[in-house]
Amino acid sequence: MDTAIASSTLLLTLLLSVGLFFFIRASTKDRTEIAQLISEQDEATLMTQLREYFRARSYRVAAVDPEQNQVTFEGYVRPSKFLAAFLTLITAAAILSLSLVLSQLFPRQSTLFVGTVLLSPLSGVFYWRKAGKLEKVSLKLEATKNDSHSPCQITAIAHRDELIELQKSLNLKLSE
Repeated sequence: MDTAIASSTLLLTLLLSVGLFFFIRASTKDRTEIAQLISEQDEATLMTQLREYFRARSYRVAAVDPEQNQVTFEGYVRPSKFLAAFLTLITAAAILSLSLVLSQLFPRQSTLFVGTVLLSPLSGVFYWRKAGKLEKVSLKLEATKNDSHSPCQITAIAHRDELIELQKSLNLKLSE
C-alpha cells in the first residue's frame, strides 16, 4: 500500500478514535436538569402518587423540608449491561481498525498491534465503575392558587431520563 494513503488513513482512524474516547467519557456524564412541571391534581393526591412512584423505582426519602415543601429522594442507579457491552464492542472495532492500519505501516509489529484489541474490555469496565451511582431527585411542590383543588407546580431537579419518565408516568406537563 502507498505510504501516503496509509498515513492519511492512519490520521482519519486516529481522529475517529478521539471521538470514541469522548463518547465513552460522555457515557458517564452527569445529566442533571431542572424542570418545572404542572399537575392537574391537588397537592395531597400528587404527593401520594410521587411517593408511590419513587418507591416503585427503588428510591427512598432522603430529606424532607416542610417549610420549603421540598422532598429529596435518593436511589442507586445501576449501570446498563447493554451499554457496557456496546462500548466494549465498538472499542474493539476501533482498536482493530487502528491496529490494521498500523500493521500496514509497520508490518513487523503487526501481532503486537492486533493484540491491543484485548484492551477493549477496559472501556466497559470504565463505564461500569463510573455509571453506577447514587442519584438524587429533589422535588418542590407549590400550589398555583389558594384553593386546595387547584393545579400544583413541581420544581424537579433530577437526571434527564428520570424527569422524562416521571412526566410520562404521572401525566405531568412542562411549564412554559
